[in-house]
Amino acid sequence: MRPNRKLLAAALLGVGLAAGTLSITGCTHLGDKTVGATLDDATIKAKVKVKFIEDKTVSALNIKVDSYNGVVQLSGFANSPEEARRAEQLAREVSGVKVVKNDIRLKPAA
Repeated sequence: MRPNRKLLAAALLGVGLAAGTLSITGCTHLGDKTVGATLDDATIKAKVKVKFIEDKTVSALNIKVDSYNGVVQLSGFANSPEEARRAEQLAREVSGVKVVKNDIRLKPAA
């Protein structure tokens, strides 16, 4: 049975937002970030991951997303250069993203 992509995306967004909220309530390592900026970054990260889940060409499991003050960093492994470029394109489309740093590597040939 194939999972429902929209349901999976909604669940990930909810978990991402909850994780962002939980991480700041007991957090002492916010540094120079405000609570609002931390929540914004958690939301950006979740929205990028949702776009990956909804897109059939990008593996949400193999590409990691981090966000700091609207700068999104992508890392992990892609099956092709096209997948890496598509992941970057999807991340750029998310509201609040200022810059995307694409550090995705290609999977080694077997």
